[in-house]
Amino acid sequence: MPMSIETIPFERLAIAAIPVAALVLLLFYWSLSWKNALYALSRMLVQLLLIGYALSFLFLSDSSLLVLGVLMVMLVASAWISLRTVPTERGRLFGQALLSIGLMGGLTLALVTQGVLQLDPWYDPQRMIPIAGMIFSNALNAVSLAAERMGAERERGCGARKARGIALNASLIPMTNALFAVGLVALPGMMTGQILSGVSPLIAVRYQIMVMLMTYAAAGLSAAFFLYRVWPARASDAEDRP
Repeated sequence: MPMSIETIPFERLAIAAIPVAALVLLLFYWSLSWKNALYALSRMLVQLLLIGYALSFLFLSDSSLLVLGVLMVMLVASAWISLRTVPTERGRLFGQALLSIGLMGGLTLALVTQGVLQLDPWYDPQRMIPIAGMIFSNALNAVSLAAERMGAERERGCGARKARGIALNASLIPMTNALFAVGLVALPGMMTGQILSGVSPLIAVRYQIMVMLMTYAAAGLSAAFFLYRVWPARASDAEDRP
């Protein structure tokens, strides 16, 4: 029987901030980037509160152009944030990050929404936007890790081809860990949300399999394409040749 999900009062939601406050104090005590943590947490709160109102409006809309506009904003933001680990290279690499996440993430999004879910209408915002968010965010993380690791390996004097392989492997560590942990250690967000709303676990599992496949593929392909575009094979061959 479907169950209604309780609306969490803000005063009870604040309880979840207690361990976060402890972490920020620990960062401050260790003279680490506690200000950056506060900034990130503040942005998270503002962004989620705003997106809550925005999604309520979008889910009631019937405009494919509006949905496409939201997807473009998500894509541009993903590409920009992905290069946070290499701030001095942001301007030079932004176009490649945008192309990599847009092409690989976009193809994955199209395959899932039109082939697996067969959305009707094709731009159904209530499913299109959350799925795009999962795909772009995982691609963002993979590109970010790949860019940072590639730069670190090149500074160590590693050849371009070898550095590219190391960077791709490193970029997939979070997603690979998630594949190993799902069902044993973690019940991921989509599956947990569906179960909490009363959906059968057997149905929720199918959706979660779809999510794990699409996010793993989007992350790996985006990172690989980014690395290939930034350090082409011919340049790698020339630098790695003795």
